[in-house]
Amino acid sequence: MSATVLVWVNAKTLAAARTVAERALALGIGNVVVAGDVDAGLSSENVVCLAGLPSRSAALEHALLHARGDVLLMQEPDAAFHAEDLAPLAEKVERGEADVVVGRRSHVPRQDAVVARLAHLAMPQRLGDLLCGQKAIRLSALRGLTLRSTKDDVEAELLLRLAAQQYRFAEVPIGAITGPRPLAQLRAFSRVFVGGLSGEHEAEGHDGAMTLHRLESGARNYNAWLGRRFAEHAGRRVLEIGAGLGTITAHLAEGRERVVALEADAPSVQKLRNRFRGSPVVEPWLSNVEGADEAHLKAQHFDTIVLSNVLEHIADDFDAVAKFGRLLEPGGVLLVLVPALPSLFGALDEAVGHHRRYTPDGLRSVIEANGFLIEKLEWMNLAGIPGWFVNGRLFRRRSLPPLQLRLYDRVAPLLAAAESKVSLPVGMSLFCVARRTGKLAGAA
Repeated sequence: MSATVLVWVNAKTLAAARTVAERALALGIGNVVVAGDVDAGLSSENVVCLAGLPSRSAALEHALLHARGDVLLMQEPDAAFHAEDLAPLAEKVERGEADVVVGRRSHVPRQDAVVARLAHLAMPQRLGDLLCGQKAIRLSALRGLTLRSTKDDVEAELLLRLAAQQYRFAEVPIGAITGPRPLAQLRAFSRVFVGGLSGEHEAEGHDGAMTLHRLESGARNYNAWLGRRFAEHAGRRVLEIGAGLGTITAHLAEGRERVVALEADAPSVQKLRNRFRGSPVVEPWLSNVEGADEAHLKAQHFDTIVLSNVLEHIADDFDAVAKFGRLLEPGGVLLVLVPALPSLFGALDEAVGHHRRYTPDGLRSVIEANGFLIEKLEWMNLAGIPGWFVNGRLFRRRSLPPLQLRLYDRVAPLLAAAESKVSLPVGMSLFCVARRTGKLAGAA
């Protein structure tokens, strides 16, 4: 097996670490790194001892220098964990089914479960036993991370960072029955997860980037609502412009033949590749609208183009819609969601790079003038208006408060259900379904 096991030990757990090392090597795992208060006598050809390191953070950093193969296995030196359970975790990563695989104990200690709930509020991935002491992580994912922690809470930050990079998480049942993590460790993990809840471990960037990231990663219910709206009108071959972190992409991919996720931001494209690694449907492309290879895209025979909060970021929206028309097959549909109500335009819009907010007539004119027939034009998200107005116009905030966003997201399913039953008189957004027909702008 092409993997490395990392075990952190102290004087009390040295004997357990020795057992882990012996069993792991007997199973054919490549090598073992033992770090902490370790006896140098444990060293061998396939066992690396890293003594005198001040923390688990330092142990992880040094272990990466000695790691072999494709997978790092993290193991608590608890005799209740079985080395035999490491192999299924590593194999799931090696098969390309996930990037982070956590063991799932048959019984999760209550203290561990409580702390894990904090993590679940801060990350989109949901696992039943997040704090389990056996994990497998793709080495290439670890080597691409920058961690701030210099303490023993590095494992909690590691999970949040991997989640923010959109790596795929999974679980595998294991046979261990253990007690909870030590109280001091649970407290340290809790502080990290609370920091993640407030946006402390988000991708770094300017205020606008933070807001866009929070809208994608922190508003799961809202994004699921949008995803369903797009998916009900999408065809088999979809071009999504400005795919971001893939929140809408994931909904579009279900039951489709092909989804090309076009994104101009290179780090976001890497996250898309992380999230959809091995997908037979989704293919991320790095490009903006202006620089996209029109002939190459047209050859994909798209019957649907999706723009979720994208058109307002394009300076020449008329030219962009004309180009979209040229990329679509005859009779194809353009699905558009844009921010509405110019009176709401404020500091938040400026921070995220909006050129405009639309009126129904303004959106209709730019779409219909480019050879499209509008089949549906509806208001969406009435309840979002007060929050955007207060934050962006009254308080001149340049980023959305993450806790406020999460509270709003809790009621998003209720809003979606209510709006499906009535026709709104106004809303924070406009949703449009337009079909390509007639003469295209720019055509001879």
